[in-house]
Amino acid sequence: MPSVVENKIAELKAQLKALNQEYAKIKDIPAEERGDFGRKLNEKKQKLNAEIAAAEAEALEVSVEPLDITAPCDINGEMPKFLTADNGSKHPLMTELDRVISIYQSMGFDIVESQQLDDEYHMFDSLNFAKEHPARDNFDTFRTEEGFIPPAHTSTMQNRILRAYKYKLDEGKNIAVAVPGRVYRNEDQDATHEHTFYQCEGVYVSKTCTLGNMLGILREFFEKYYNQKLNIRTQPGFFPFTEPSLEFMIEKPASLVGKSGEYLEMLGCGMIHPNVLKEAGINPDEYCGFAWGGGIDRLVMLKRKLTDVRYFESAKLDFLKELSC
Repeated sequence: MPSVVENKIAELKAQLKALNQEYAKIKDIPAEERGDFGRKLNEKKQKLNAEIAAAEAEALEVSVEPLDITAPCDINGEMPKFLTADNGSKHPLMTELDRVISIYQSMGFDIVESQQLDDEYHMFDSLNFAKEHPARDNFDTFRTEEGFIPPAHTSTMQNRILRAYKYKLDEGKNIAVAVPGRVYRNEDQDATHEHTFYQCEGVYVSKTCTLGNMLGILREFFEKYYNQKLNIRTQPGFFPFTEPSLEFMIEKPASLVGKSGEYLEMLGCGMIHPNVLKEAGINPDEYCGFAWGGGIDRLVMLKRKLTDVRYFESAKLDFLKELSC
């Protein structure tokens, strides 16, 4: 049964139809009266059109019933129909991220997921960034209107990890945590650069750990990931939160048609800076540690021989179907 608003719309449209028929009378009216007659008809028509538009807008609002989120669920009622997952597949990045996590777990690392929004303290202050460091500028780092920061690296979790797992040191154990997460960079996009991507952080603290231990862990990880023996190489780097800092490289795997002597830079790493340990309440005179962080997207690109990192966030179904598992 039509509603009151629907009846009103029908009545207004009937009036408009009758008014349109009045235009045919203009030719029978004396020439000196036609202008005034036509002007009045146009005014009536504009008014009717405005009333019809208002009534239709009112009908649209009335037809939408508000959802009562406090209403109890009728478990015996008809369930809403959802799209089935029969034809779905896991995103290639998630497949590789699961592989990365499983390798670190097999090496005894706990797993803690990174945050999607963070603050100035965890992004910079806790990581020994100088107050004038250029990364703090808005043109380099994303910020929300409220002042939160979509993290540019998974290292924002270091202070939290060190504080949360400090009890292990008190128990005579080591801290060993891997931190996968999504990160964001304010930079131009091209085939090898994306504003949104994934990283995996590693944090290890004990009384006796060395750079040699770190390089051994990283070498073990990449050999398991590429399922072959690999040569490694390092070169000096700089990060405010590690000292010394290194850039870690692996010899290009045979699976990537690598040749002897060809090396790929995979991540940044180093011994955790004493100031970072102090900030987390850990005595750097008693304990030392190392940390590293590298991109997951690049691992997938190399493994799957991809040439454009932008495909991962493009939602291109043909690309996802080709790489789906």
